Amino acid sequence: MKIDYTVQVWREGKQYIAHAMPLDVASSGETPEGAREAMDEAVRLFLSTAAEHGTLEEVLEDAGYYRDDGSWRAPDWMGVEQRSCLAEA
Repeated sequence: MKIDYTVQVWREGKQYIAHAMPLDVASSGETPEGAREAMDEAVRLFLSTAAEHGTLEEVLEDAGYYRDDGSWRAPDWMGVEQRSCLAEA
């Protein structure tokens, strides 16, 4: 099964974090590519585990995926933004 997802990568200290949207799976590595590779493996394990538990369809639907001609399609992203807000601390 082929599943598409969008990835965000950022740095936290000496580690790079990769986050797969909309699956909400993340991993890290010492380089951006290392973080992406670790995240790809985390996504594979996440989906395999859901399939083993019989919840894959529910997990994908909850993440916004939908069936299209027998394949799963990722949600259409309207945009990815970096925003900020002021909060009382």
